[in-house]
Amino acid sequence: MTSNIRRLVLVRGLPGSGKTTIARMLIIAGMGSGERTICSADDYFYGLPDGIYRFDKSKLSDAHDECQRVAFGAMNDGHSLVVVHNTFTTMWEMVPYLSIAKLHNYSVQVIECKGDFGSVHNVPAEVIDRMRNRWEEYDERL
Repeated sequence: MTSNIRRLVLVRGLPGSGKTTIARMLIIAGMGSGERTICSADDYFYGLPDGIYRFDKSKLSDAHDECQRVAFGAMNDGHSLVVVHNTFTTMWEMVPYLSIAKLHNYSVQVIECKGDFGSVHNVPAEVIDRMRNRWEEYDERL
């Protein structure tokens, strides 16, 4: 028996907290059958064809727009599992995903990663500290 439940999982946390690892595990484990999608703003900065990560702060808005486009498209197409792994330090960053999930009748789960495994993208400590200082706890009423 297959499940018709469609899920959006938002994985949030500071750089180096384990977001990408958890997101990949969720996709591999998958719940039910159907298409699965995983995305993050960081995906935008991996160059083709070499796959090398090249962060460009001036393109961060474009990166988030592309991540939303991928996630929204997957929900529009009815993928059974959509996993987005971004820092999501503030609530307003999650609102667009939550709105589309509600529109398409997706259940939503928010996972907060609190590990400290070191940033694979070498995010400077002062940047991580600024992110930590603006961190907002998730409000399920959103």
